[in-house]
Amino acid sequence: MMAQPLYADRRSADDRSLQDLWSDMTSQAATLVRNEVALAKIETTEQLSRAGKAGALFGAAGLAGLMALQLLSFAAAWGLAAVLADGLAFLIVGLVYLVVAVSVLGKARKQAAEVSLVPQQTVETLKEDVQWARAQRR
Repeated sequence: MMAQPLYADRRSADDRSLQDLWSDMTSQAATLVRNEVALAKIETTEQLSRAGKAGALFGAAGLAGLMALQLLSFAAAWGLAAVLADGLAFLIVGLVYLVVAVSVLGKARKQAAEVSLVPQQTVETLKEDVQWARAQRR
């Protein structure tokens, strides 16, 4: 008696039943969905980290602005008051700190604008997955 090959009862890819094809497709689709969810989690975590850093910059700018406004403003204004009228000295110091605060705020806004909460890579791969699924149905 001749030994049969180990996979003799397996059908070739062309002879697979509709049930086998459907089973493979659903298994692949489930794997694809799991991978897309994992990618979305990674992308979202990355974007939230960037947003957190931008928020920290906003907070640092606010705290630095407050401390500078309270401490250095009085010292500088009193120093200028030795050569100018008191009101003019305090006005000049206030305008200088306003320029600094606007500059830091501009940097924080620029960094915050770079943050995208939409997971772009996931959106692109989902579009590819839809195309792949349509091709599988044909």
